[in-house]
Amino acid sequence: MDLAGKHVLITGAASGIGRATARRAAAAGARLHLTDLNAPLLAEAAGEIRDAGGAVVLAEPADLTSLAEVRELGERIHASLDVVMNIAGVSAWGTVDRLEHRHWRNMVEVNLMGPIHVIETFLPPMIAAGRGGHLVNVSSAAGLLGLPWHAAYSASKFGLRGVSEVLRFDLRAHRIGVSLVCPGGVRTPLTETVEVAGIDTANPRWVRLRDGFRRHAVTPERVAAAILHGVRRNRYLVFTSRDIQAIHLLQRFFPPGYALLMHAANLAMRRLLRTAVS
Repeated sequence: MDLAGKHVLITGAASGIGRATARRAAAAGARLHLTDLNAPLLAEAAGEIRDAGGAVVLAEPADLTSLAEVRELGERIHASLDVVMNIAGVSAWGTVDRLEHRHWRNMVEVNLMGPIHVIETFLPPMIAAGRGGHLVNVSSAAGLLGLPWHAAYSASKFGLRGVSEVLRFDLRAHRIGVSLVCPGGVRTPLTETVEVAGIDTANPRWVRLRDGFRRHAVTPERVAAAILHGVRRNRYLVFTSRDIQAIHLLQRFFPPGYALLMHAANLAMRRLLRTAVS
């Protein structure tokens, strides 16, 4: 799909992957409809894109966990969308004995129900328009793999993967492609603010671990490039780094090796963070 002249909705457009994707889509000639919970940052992102010559048709804040707010956003978007990109998300980690109910609920409300609200609001009009299109759902490596301490986060990201797997086939008859994006580490502001249940994130050991993670993480711009490449090629599974792709292949074709790797990762996590437990 050529994005030139296409109407593209991007959630989470104020920062990180969403903002980088919005910039790249604008450079490709897309007509953007942007949303995010953070109104000031969203206005800043929209202004930056407009100043660079990009076409931002609408930039409206919305809480995606509220179906009413998403439907209101839909009423403000008068154009028929060609591409819908569910990028907004939050993260929280922790062992099951330290996670609180609010962590589980927030992950599901934001990372799963948010995209579902967007899908049920914007996909039926796309189908009715009969022009085809594309749906992008940003899941995570944690939507493919049993990463340590990611149970609540994975509950939402595996859920989004399941939705995408079904829609991949359901929407084919309407010429609407589906891309499931599975990033590993990405150098976004989320890495600075992620909540880890029961961990003092100001602890020097945790800070060193986080900084090491950021050094090996890819940039939001690289993820944005992978997303747009996936849309253009109508690719279902979109990886943003070779390591996650390799582990996924190990999981599929040599399960015992994958299980050993996950056990080792879990043991390493417990050892590294033992002194950081609050």
